[in-house]
Amino acid sequence: MLPDHETAPPDSLASISAARMAMDTPWKARNEIERLLLLPLARMQFALASVEWGENWRLYGLPIIQKHRRSILTIGARLELRSTVRSNPLGPNHPVFFSTRRPGAVLKIGDDFGMTGGSIIAEQSMMIGNRVTVGANSIIADTDFHPLDALARHNLPLDGATAPIVIEDDVFIGMQSLILKGVTIGAGSIIGAGSVVTRDIPAGVIAAGNPARVIREIN
Repeated sequence: MLPDHETAPPDSLASISAARMAMDTPWKARNEIERLLLLPLARMQFALASVEWGENWRLYGLPIIQKHRRSILTIGARLELRSTVRSNPLGPNHPVFFSTRRPGAVLKIGDDFGMTGGSIIAEQSMMIGNRVTVGANSIIADTDFHPLDALARHNLPLDGATAPIVIEDDVFIGMQSLILKGVTIGAGSIIGAGSVVTRDIPAGVIAAGNPARVIREIN
């Protein structure tokens, strides 16, 4: 039987467990050192965006935050974002991207949220529950960005249709997935890697494909 993975970095870099981590997995030790060095800059970045820093956040690399000053962006405790290529062997294509693009847009993320690379874009409303994990290079957007009608696209190129997204507690979204406007993903469900979610997914199921459909229930 293979030994268990270490589930979390050590609390102190001066501990025995930290020394063992540095010997066994030196890339993890480097990630932790870089995280601590970037901590003051990361806190300043969120402060400048008027986003309150949460309890026990871990940021590996700096995310990109584009928050409209008249929008709402809140994030719960124990956030973990991986924005550098070395922070995850799946290799994020770019830093984690949080964007609220219009006045009145709302993006609320619960506790214990984790994400590697990818983008979350809210023009209207997006509610993400607790203990949600988003795999590498996924995109969640409540907007089409551009209108479908050619004339409207020419006159108002950024006036695409929008509809709220709800992702309930304990959802896992596989890498390189695309979650589109107007969907709800029920609690505890799993979205397979590379899926395109265009309609609601019930709670407690595995869904995958393009468009994503329910494969089976989770026992």
